[in-house]
Amino acid sequence: MKTQVAIIGAGPSGLLLGQLLHNAGISNVILERQTPDYVLGRIRAGVLEQGMVELLRKAGVHQRMDREGLVHTGVELAVRGRRVHIDLHGLTGGKTVMIYGQTEVTRDLMQAREAAGALTVYGAANVEPQGMKSDAPWLTYEKDGELQRLDCDYIAGCDGFHGIARQAIPAEVLQTFERVYPFGWLGILADTPPVNEELVYASHERGFALCSMRSATRTRYYVQVDADEKVENWSDQRFWDELKSRLPADLAERMVTGPSIEKSIAPLRSFVVEPMQYGRMFLVGDAAHIVPPTGAKGLNLAASDVSTLFDILLKVYREGRTDLLEQYSPICLRRVWKAERFSWWMTSMLHRFPDADPFSQRIQQTELDYFVDSQAGRQTIAENYVGLPYEKVQ
Repeated sequence: MKTQVAIIGAGPSGLLLGQLLHNAGISNVILERQTPDYVLGRIRAGVLEQGMVELLRKAGVHQRMDREGLVHTGVELAVRGRRVHIDLHGLTGGKTVMIYGQTEVTRDLMQAREAAGALTVYGAANVEPQGMKSDAPWLTYEKDGELQRLDCDYIAGCDGFHGIARQAIPAEVLQTFERVYPFGWLGILADTPPVNEELVYASHERGFALCSMRSATRTRYYVQVDADEKVENWSDQRFWDELKSRLPADLAERMVTGPSIEKSIAPLRSFVVEPMQYGRMFLVGDAAHIVPPTGAKGLNLAASDVSTLFDILLKVYREGRTDLLEQYSPICLRRVWKAERFSWWMTSMLHRFPDADPFSQRIQQTELDYFVDSQAGRQTIAENYVGLPYEKVQ
């Protein structure tokens, strides 16, 4: 089998890239190790930057998002009991974010790909990229116990942090940057109305908390816990009690609680590899970088990678601009590191660090106070939260 672009991974980044390429007449095949139901079962982010919303519209998969998604013009920070509104729309010249779950994005993209008749091979085991440094790379994989080969012009590694794409690159070629944080997020999903019309990020002496949502009737809440905490130690009642203790009194009083649909603990880390390209294979999204979820950047960074790679491949196939291929990694990394900085800053400012001395605690409080009490500070938060512009491929 032969195609122009082989994509490893049928998560949202692989599916989005595939849809954009298909619409542009560039053939592509997606290889996915798991089943469609498994992919849809992943509970992930739900805040879409303006740039990702526009990219989904460009791909033609926006209809349900525009109908069911919640446009948010602001976000709240709760700092030691007081609530501060960050006017995203007013501080960024009209930009907003969209609340629409990653599961729903993935479902829309799967349906669009099926309707287009584009090929996704689910249950593709032991995928191995080959010949990445040549002009004719290929992949081998096993399907139903038989070894298969997929020839292509380019490979997009959209298979996540634990995927094969990055592992297939010689270790000495990559430089790794990483920070592991000494805490995690205990999160629950519940069919309860949101406690607030906007997301609330709370900094409290007991630790960080986040009030998020997936829809007008489904909520996603988080509390900071120790890195070695076990989810089975947390009953629903214990979670709700702890969450309320970290919120301003007026929010805690009106919170509607209920049984959890899903409960899990996510560790927090910052991770980047450079470069994001090896020959004719390109790393996309979590395969190349991880951000702590505090800045709502993980899925959105993957989307900006997709946008850059699509724009480059479009010019390669339509204009013969193969000189642009080497620009993928530098363009992506400029935006990646800015998002890493913002996510690190949000994490550093809003969480309680177990080893922080009294001086460091006062500096943390003062830093946060400065940003929320300053017009320039709030504008900095807003422009990063809605998403920095995508760099044009020229």
